[in-house]
Amino acid sequence: MAADPHQLFPGKQFISTVLEALDTKTEMSGHLARRYVQRAVMAGILIGVLYATHYAVVTAFAAVATADGGDLRTLGHIAGALTFGWALVFIYYSKSELLTSNMMIVSIGAYYRRTTWLKAFRLLTLCYLGNLLGGLLVAAFVRFSTVADGAALLEMQASVEHKLAFISDGPTGWTDLLVRAILCNFMINMAMLLVYNGLIKDDLTKSLVMIASVFVFAFLGLEHSVANTVLFAIVGMREGIDLGLATANIGIALLGNYVGGGLLVGFYYAYVNDDARYLRSQSPAGA
Repeated sequence: MAADPHQLFPGKQFISTVLEALDTKTEMSGHLARRYVQRAVMAGILIGVLYATHYAVVTAFAAVATADGGDLRTLGHIAGALTFGWALVFIYYSKSELLTSNMMIVSIGAYYRRTTWLKAFRLLTLCYLGNLLGGLLVAAFVRFSTVADGAALLEMQASVEHKLAFISDGPTGWTDLLVRAILCNFMINMAMLLVYNGLIKDDLTKSLVMIASVFVFAFLGLEHSVANTVLFAIVGMREGIDLGLATANIGIALLGNYVGGGLLVGFYYAYVNDDARYLRSQSPAGA
């Protein structure tokens, strides 16, 4: 007796859900491009606000002195990473558009020929443009307010210096940045796989999965192209920034994010759940 295809290819529900989402995104990025960009702008705003909050939480804990003369910075990193984890939850439930999760979606669509690479590139470009505009809007809010003054701004500046050092350190730094970007979007899209696969039914568990994935990347200091873009915009508008180093950082982060989300999750799960060849072999004509 032939094995049940549903047992051999348990991710078919995930693939089906992703392809349905892709159809909507492709239509919007084509005939409703302005509104699609607006949805991407909202994702950039959410990333900016929650990322700024992440740094504020870290500095708030670091300001608390302990009895042994130390501080609670490590606890602050944990709390800050958990806080930033809500960004993905807000983006998902507000139906906003985030570049890094769309890398997985268009790759699955390209594998199953539900979209062309030209349409996929257009979708990703419009999405990144919207994410960038949202980040610039948050940066403008921060520039003309006291939201990120003091220790929080210093924390963000230190983070920017660390991220730009990946580029100035040469090939060793580039490789480090690339690996961190790959792992970052691998975690983000593994969370989206669990959300889309139909096995998790309740919103609380879906939210916890997304928070956990972002916590890993934020706590380990992994590299997210959109988050970096927004952070560079915030610090650059306040204090200035080396645009060459920042652009190079984002370029490598984009490449790594695509490898982690588009290849390691998107193409991988598209292939392992492709039952077409198996079904042909089980048909009378293929026997």
